[in-house]
Amino acid sequence: MENTVKQEKRFGVRVRLNETDPFRKLVDDDWNSVHWFTTPEERDAALEEMSGRHRYSRLGDLPTLVYERVER
Repeated sequence: MENTVKQEKRFGVRVRLNETDPFRKLVDDDWNSVHWFTTPEERDAALEEMSGRHRYSRLGDLPTLVYERVER
């Protein structure tokens, strides 16, 4: 059996709602989700992809999610 060392995922992206997002009426005001990655490079690449304009967005749609780099 191959000996593999599980690397700790220390670098994250916290996703939360913009204060003006009407979805806040359906979830807690402090709703957030954190996605964890092994390296800062993986995290930054994922952040770039997540925070980009969604391909199915309509013209004039503005993102309502706030992304923040975090570490543990």
